[in-house]
Amino acid sequence: MSEEKDRLEIIFKLQKGLSDMMNLDRYPNNTEGRISALCTAIMHEAVELQRTTNWKWWKTPVEFNEIEAREELIDIWHFVVQASIELKLTPDDIIDEYKKKNEINRKRQRTGY
Repeated sequence: MSEEKDRLEIIFKLQKGLSDMMNLDRYPNNTEGRISALCTAIMHEAVELQRTTNWKWWKTPVEFNEIEAREELIDIWHFVVQASIELKLTPDDIIDEYKKKNEINRKRQRTGY
């Protein structure tokens, strides 16, 4: 078992444990609904992450708070991992799918995509 897989398995186990603690009365009861809800959560967390940056060129910049940015990024990870669980992806599946898509993206870069 690779170290990367071990780390992903730890993250998946932690996420499953968190999910088991939650009141899921309002969580959609089908996969499509859950994925849709998780996409919404990911988008909102991405906006929260963006708000940690000085993307508003018309405002006086403030010092970048890397700690806050990391926290928002981890919030995104929580929802991405939950979506992975909902889609029945295992850590092995994620590594395999990532490698496939990474190779596609590399080919695109080599061919002027």
